[in-house]
Amino acid sequence: MIRKLMIAGLLATATLFLPRAEAQTLKLAVTDVEGLERLQTDWGPFRDRLQQATGFTFDFFPVSSRTAAAEALRARRVDLVITGPAEYVVINKMTNATALIGLSRPDYFCALVVRADSPVIRPADLRGKKVAMDDIGSTSGHLCPSQLLADYGVDPQKELGGIAHTSRNVAHEALKRGDVAAIGVNYNSWINSARSKDRSVPAGYFRVIARSGDLPNDVLLAGAHVDAKTIARLREAMIENKQAIAEAIVSAGGENEKYRGLDLVAIEDAAYNRVRQMYATIGRPQFSEFVGK
Repeated sequence: MIRKLMIAGLLATATLFLPRAEAQTLKLAVTDVEGLERLQTDWGPFRDRLQQATGFTFDFFPVSSRTAAAEALRARRVDLVITGPAEYVVINKMTNATALIGLSRPDYFCALVVRADSPVIRPADLRGKKVAMDDIGSTSGHLCPSQLLADYGVDPQKELGGIAHTSRNVAHEALKRGDVAAIGVNYNSWINSARSKDRSVPAGYFRVIARSGDLPNDVLLAGAHVDAKTIARLREAMIENKQAIAEAIVSAGGENEKYRGLDLVAIEDAAYNRVRQMYATIGRPQFSEFVGK
């Protein structure tokens, strides 16, 4: 009897140290979705399709913030995280997480927009003028417009008349009234929300003076503790079943509409060096902590 108990105890202990390739269940978090109920609504179809494609089981792990997601990865409480480019750069620095696959969004770029009657013709004309941008730390609404200004020789930290960080709709109204000289926005999101819903002025009321190249992809990342075989298996299965998985993501509607036309692509960490440059442009060259909320 004692021998049987000792053997059972040894087997139980051994299971704790099985490599992650043997694990049948992986924990999945999404950084901009709070609460289990919303995770189920927005990402349930994706989770279900991913299970069919890979043979793994995925349990949602709700996180309250980007920092909470990073800490959960570091503590091995979560295995996979879906996040944006700006968040990935910081999480990778904090936890050495791996970019498993890219969620390639169509028309994912930022632009500097002015009123059509504005004397501002080029980004250099914004020196000394106020510009509205999205929340601090937003890839497409803050980091990208800041870098776009820098690319045209304007230091966003020193040469503007100020940056107003606000919501896209508020920035849109501020530009209409002339309270700001320009807005820096995720162009596709602005077109499909504030501008298309505004019946008070025609679309020609606005003019784009500069746009970025397409931004690096949103990313599904894997914690440093997830072994290479599991990562390879997930990546291969997702690419083989990319159409069905992409359709599952978009089927939830709501915020996931931004993924309409999505492709799933293999990605490497070097693809995010452009985002690291953006952090340096806003005065955070170490990109070792999140900026904003």
